[in-house]
Amino acid sequence: MWLKPEEVLLKNALKLWMMERSNDYFVLQRRRGYGEEGGGGLTGLLVGTLDSVLDSTAKVAPFRILHQTPDSQVYLSIACGANREEITKHWEWLEENIMKTLSVFDSNEDITNFVQGKIRGLIAEEGKHSFAKEDDPEKFREALLKFEKCFGLPEQEKLVTYYSCSYWKGRVPCQGWLYLSTNFLSFYSFLLGSEIKLIISWDAISKLEKTSNVILTESIHVCSQGENHYFSMFLHINQTYLLMEQLASYAIKRIFDKETFDNDPVLDDPLQITKRGLENRAHSEQFNAFFRLPKEETLKEVHECFLWVPFSHFNTHGKMCISENYICFASQDGNLCSVIIPLREVLAIDETNDSSKSVIISVKGKTAFRFSEVKEFEQLVAKLRLKCGATSTQYHDISTEVCLSFCEQCCSEHKGCSYLLKIVTSFPLNIYREVGLVNHVVPVSSDSVDPSDDTEVQSLTCQRECSKTVNTEALMTVFHPQNLETLDSKMLKEKMKEQSWNILFSECGRGVSMFRTKKTRDLVVRGIPETLRGELWMLFSGAVNDMAANPGYYAEVVEQSLGTCNLATEEIERDLRRSLPEHPAFQSDTGISALRRVLTAYAFRNPKIGYCQAMNILTSVLLLYAKEEEAFWLLVAVCERMLPDYFNRRIIGALVDQAVFEELIRDHLPQLTEHMTDMTFFSSVSLSWFLTLFISVLPIESAVNVVDCFFYDGIKAILQLGLAILDYNLDKLLACKDDAEAVTALNRFFNNVTNKDSPLPSSVQQGSNVSDEKSSHIRVDITDLIRESNEKYGNILYEDIHSMRCRNRLYVIQTLEETTKQNVLRVVSQDVKLSLHELDELYVIFKKELFFSYYWCLSSPVLKHHDPSLPYLEQYQIDCQQFRVLYHLLSPWAHSANRDSLALWTFRLLDENSDCLINFKEFSSAIDIMYNGSFTEKLKLLFKLHISPAYTEVQYKDPSKGDELSKEELLYLSQLHVSKPAKEKEANSAKNSPEKEKEKVNIQAYLSQWQDELLKKEENIKDLPRMNQSQFIQFSKTLYNLFHGDPEEESLYQAIAVVTNLLLRMEEVGRKLHSPTSAMKGLSGAVCVSGVPSEGQAEKPLEKEPSSPREEPQWSFAFEQILASLLNEPALVKFFEKSIDLKAKLENAKTSQLSSRTKK
Repeated sequence: MWLKPEEVLLKNALKLWMMERSNDYFVLQRRRGYGEEGGGGLTGLLVGTLDSVLDSTAKVAPFRILHQTPDSQVYLSIACGANREEITKHWEWLEENIMKTLSVFDSNEDITNFVQGKIRGLIAEEGKHSFAKEDDPEKFREALLKFEKCFGLPEQEKLVTYYSCSYWKGRVPCQGWLYLSTNFLSFYSFLLGSEIKLIISWDAISKLEKTSNVILTESIHVCSQGENHYFSMFLHINQTYLLMEQLASYAIKRIFDKETFDNDPVLDDPLQITKRGLENRAHSEQFNAFFRLPKEETLKEVHECFLWVPFSHFNTHGKMCISENYICFASQDGNLCSVIIPLREVLAIDETNDSSKSVIISVKGKTAFRFSEVKEFEQLVAKLRLKCGATSTQYHDISTEVCLSFCEQCCSEHKGCSYLLKIVTSFPLNIYREVGLVNHVVPVSSDSVDPSDDTEVQSLTCQRECSKTVNTEALMTVFHPQNLETLDSKMLKEKMKEQSWNILFSECGRGVSMFRTKKTRDLVVRGIPETLRGELWMLFSGAVNDMAANPGYYAEVVEQSLGTCNLATEEIERDLRRSLPEHPAFQSDTGISALRRVLTAYAFRNPKIGYCQAMNILTSVLLLYAKEEEAFWLLVAVCERMLPDYFNRRIIGALVDQAVFEELIRDHLPQLTEHMTDMTFFSSVSLSWFLTLFISVLPIESAVNVVDCFFYDGIKAILQLGLAILDYNLDKLLACKDDAEAVTALNRFFNNVTNKDSPLPSSVQQGSNVSDEKSSHIRVDITDLIRESNEKYGNILYEDIHSMRCRNRLYVIQTLEETTKQNVLRVVSQDVKLSLHELDELYVIFKKELFFSYYWCLSSPVLKHHDPSLPYLEQYQIDCQQFRVLYHLLSPWAHSANRDSLALWTFRLLDENSDCLINFKEFSSAIDIMYNGSFTEKLKLLFKLHISPAYTEVQYKDPSKGDELSKEELLYLSQLHVSKPAKEKEANSAKNSPEKEKEKVNIQAYLSQWQDELLKKEENIKDLPRMNQSQFIQFSKTLYNLFHGDPEEESLYQAIAVVTNLLLRMEEVGRKLHSPTSAMKGLSGAVCVSGVPSEGQAEKPLEKEPSSPREEPQWSFAFEQILASLLNEPALVKFFEKSIDLKAKLENAKTSQLSSRTKK
């Protein structure tokens, strides 16, 4: 490898390097200790340790070439090599291309400059495409060389970054280098002759966390397959941990969430993944989660600055975050102040002339924001204007004052029309329209209408069309209209709440760009007024942005999904009447129809989720307070952003948050943890809390207050409330003797949670069914409970929850995978003789081979990616290419010369449903027969491999490769006469079966399949078809190949020759009885076999047989004939009945599985 020329002081280097070759301008050296007997003794050992600790390139490249300048002690390193062949090529290239040219230069300086330029040109040409995105291409190039040489991974494996650190082996730290690539975490260390090489695949990691203890101040803990690994002494441990988190998440998405993976162009191409890209991705995810923005948003810029808060009259310090469509601000303390400004709302962007470096953004709704002390504010203003197409105000000198005071001036009484005119005329025309003053100040003719208003007209048209099919009012306003004439105490409190919010709106603004402050949270905790609930849910959840970006989308989806019939719609129909059945809104067709439309539309929009239980309960509450279209977008926000992966078959998101909840319980309620012997109790109890946001356990009038907090604070609000509930009931829970008693105590508590300020009628309130007099338990007000949860547990940070979610997601995934494995092993173990331990190891190897294909063959046409909705056995299936690799690693017959053909026929035999894939049960059944089968079972397997449907004639395209099949040939032959009929059969069954189109479970098909499997176990050897002439010839060849290399090879050859001769004579006699005239013709080509002692001689007469005329009657053999003949030869029986060590084979397969993939 060519190196960037760097100075080397040869005087010191001579102690570590040995001279190999030299001339007037170049020196070739070898590292001391390399290539010497015994490793160079103590000197070589110390040099090797020094190279590893100091990350010297010499560790993996012990040869180098230096450029020397005559009469100078300073040399330039220009090339290195991992072996003598590589460095010799570089040396010869220099002699042929450089040496002759150097003689024409007059000065040494010109020679050095020429050599440096030439070498840099070679490096630039080599790494033009590979390392352009790295921070330091030269260093990364050297690190990549070490990574490839140390671990020998396939070329497709992309190195992302590398770090110097210590790996703790027991209590001893080993200094080395940690390499993070797209699929593996790798570590290498070499200290005093002791080499440590560690390779861990990201998808095998069950725990990834930062830890600290007395010995390790701060380290990264990695748990994989039950083994714990600790890495410490990082220069930037937070940065390292963030990247490891991202790469682990990448692996999980690639394997378990293929749809998301395919839709993400960055993830779909591993070569595009870089350290910088992963860091940016992590920051974007946190940015979107904090501000509730669409997933598609990417964080582009971050600027530290101050935001002027007009109602508090002070500048708050924080960060301005800019994405494609939003400008957001969060104060240093995120709870103090935050703002979200969609670029669609921006009207004008200005900069001030003073020294404050201010950027002023004017938006719709009479509001302006001033950001000061912004670095490079002029460039920022230009970028933002370009993004949103906004302009500056006409009178720049007064624009600042106008922007700062506009909201205040419009909300107060104006002193005179002339003053108002002076202010308003300084703004562009589109601002007049937005503030509602255009008709009073500036006469506008029809000709002066802005063409951009056409989009607004179209949006209104869409809304009108939508209103024809969907409800445009919240159900609460229809079924519980407020009666202003009879105001009771509760209604008065409700009006006071509304007034408090109106005051907040006058100070902080109203709509998506309002200031969000501590006062906003305090009002949310008190409960949002009924009339404002739908509007504020839309605002705080970010659903308002989704709806604004997709006008008319809901009406289109409703129309498209109308009348569809599938499994999701059937489940929806079944649950419609179970959704808040006590509420009048869902006792009428109006509420039921709205609920049906929203759920069906969402199932149509997101078929991956479709419909899951608990969605109906949540949606029914959303419909009470939001318009139908708004309820749809709120459901989108909850299912796709705020509660990711909650509503699917495995509810992974809910399980992850339950694990987070358990972790928080251990941290905040340790006495409860000590009392509970099994923490899974909290998971079983709290599942409904998370899935329904407490709606299913709390009275409706109390649950809506929880939903208020959820839309403002996200999952943090649910976790805090859960902790507060357990804390409130701590004494009762500690007194409980078992789980059932604890569940009863919690249910009794939920029944006594009330909302004393709820204005809902008593007929609707669920908590009012039991009077205070009759109840012996203390009533708890939901407002007090929420306030207490904020006071006690409000210090839980968003960043901590995000980190805990990432960490526990790995654990949950691995737990589910372990459950899948145990279920598969339980089913398979009933049909094979392999031990559970052997099956376990075999399953790990089987699954790993499948994952290797996911790593480096992302676009396989046959492979099906992980689908947890399938039965356990069908979740992981391999194709013929993967089966061949496993056959070579595990089969005791893999030494055969025609092993590729045997692997192909075995795969075709196992692929009974003709989908070109086999599952673990089918795979393990073949391995079980090869190792634990009786003589008859093994022979029957070989017999079936050489008859239809398994057998197919193999013709090798490239004779130079011998009997080896290429990947294309293998896949083609595996699908031959298989895939087309299977597809046609599937298509015909789909046409004739209306149940399949509706995605119904075909019970009859399952019963028929089960019956076939039972009959299969009773298969009689008499039922096997006869083996024809060409098949028997190939069968004989296979036996010869299997015997090759065996200690009893000669006796086995002789035995099979005897058996073959006997069978042919038996067939001759049989045919003579039926057709005397042609008896001898069929025998003439094969009778010579009996006299052949060796394999090479035996194959010649056998190869002639297929060319015999087809009209001649062919001889054939039944399995009983072959079995009886072989049983007469003790050598053959002994060969097939001898025991083979499967344990050693499995161990060897585990260690060589990755290296065998590398050689392919």
